[in-house]
Amino acid sequence: MKILLVRLRLIGDVVFTTPLIAALRRAYPGARITYLVEPAAAPIVAGNPHLDEIVVAPRRRGAGRVLDDLALARRLRRARFDLVLDLHGGPRSAWLAWASGARERIGYDISGRRWMYTHIAPRARDLRPRHSVQNQWDLLETIPGWAGGGPDRERDRIEMPVDAAADLNMEARLDRAGVRPDDELIVLHVSAGNPFRRWPEPFFAETAAAIAQGGDKRRVVFSSGPSDRAAASRIATDARARLGAGARRIIELGEFDLKELRALIGRSALFVGGDTGPLHIAAATDTPVVGIYGPTLAARSAPWRPASIATFSIERTDLACRPCDQRTCAPGDFRCLTQLPPAAVIAAAEEALGRGAARSIR
Repeated sequence: MKILLVRLRLIGDVVFTTPLIAALRRAYPGARITYLVEPAAAPIVAGNPHLDEIVVAPRRRGAGRVLDDLALARRLRRARFDLVLDLHGGPRSAWLAWASGARERIGYDISGRRWMYTHIAPRARDLRPRHSVQNQWDLLETIPGWAGGGPDRERDRIEMPVDAAADLNMEARLDRAGVRPDDELIVLHVSAGNPFRRWPEPFFAETAAAIAQGGDKRRVVFSSGPSDRAAASRIATDARARLGAGARRIIELGEFDLKELRALIGRSALFVGGDTGPLHIAAATDTPVVGIYGPTLAARSAPWRPASIATFSIERTDLACRPCDQRTCAPGDFRCLTQLPPAAVIAAAEEALGRGAARSIR
């Protein structure tokens, strides 16, 4: 049996599909499973032990995109897949699923795309408080004869294995930055894909300084997307100014890729960040997490992991405008984040560090 999984675009959304990959492997141990993904998120599944092949879809624009998709469609059709699951639901992924020519094609019930599938999975029209992993699982349960059961947080973990080379590289970088094996490393991810998910920079600086003040062995490092490196540098400068003599507890490692970020989080005592890709990568580790949620709901996108691992979700639950579609801020002041005080995040961080006090970066 040949199975194709299609999930394009965002890093976090690809992360949420990894429990489903393992479930397919359990249900069909002899199947050949291929994953179609775009370049930015390819490192998420590149080392997945349940996959036989990764196909990376080019992400050009204009006429180049059309040519790429035609070539990709020919490649998929030649592979003769028996089953395709469109984990995305966008126009491009739906067309590629249809163009594969697979005997069974499963996708979400979306107007204008139903005809491209042979089986349809339900999809809620509203932003209901149901986790994304469960929403993905609806596709599995649409497979004719599916007997694999539903998702379980203990068994069906988020997976992104540590890349050995990236881990060694991160160890060397930490050593050069003066981080010792017995230091307590805290990662703060300070950027997001859109302004609706960005916690204010002064809030991150206040949080970093407060956490760093908690112990002489604490070391705080900032991660960010490439376009937000300047913001990360500003936050680091602000945090150092707040710390005064303890400024050396704030360290900068520069840029690192997704594999290095996974290695860094795995070596850390705590991860703090908004609802974006790195938060979901953190779910693949046993590192305690404090998630900051603005327009999105923790019920939909909090780290999918066993309850025994310290995981805190900080969000405003008293705002009528939450959740939103992140196109227009109705109040105009992004209050779901600008009115979410650092004190709540700091308190959760200290509790998480208390639970995981025995962890070290090595």
